[in-house]
Amino acid sequence: MDVTKLIITFVLFLCTAVAEIIGCYLPYLILREQKTAWLWLPTMVSLAIFVWLLTLHPTATGRVYAAYGGIYIGVALIWLRYVEQVHLTWWDIAGGCIVLFGAMMMILQPQTFVR
Repeated sequence: MDVTKLIITFVLFLCTAVAEIIGCYLPYLILREQKTAWLWLPTMVSLAIFVWLLTLHPTATGRVYAAYGGIYIGVALIWLRYVEQVHLTWWDIAGGCIVLFGAMMMILQPQTFVR
């Protein structure tokens, strides 16, 4: 896999994860924290962007979604630390590293995302 394609794939995974997290976090704020119902509008936009971004991934295979899942977990831990201001434990960090390593193995394998 050439470096440009790898960077594009990784950035696409990151953007997809952020859109998904925002689309899930805003309803949490509405339903659990009694925030304004106006947050439903950005929720719908974020989830629509998330779904659109999924269509841009190289192929819609289980491998793509498994690799994305690892990136999602890493982004979710960053969100937890910097948005929700929760200090990560050693277990959080170790688990995040393990799943990111697994995602990278899937992404970097020879002829990744080829049917």
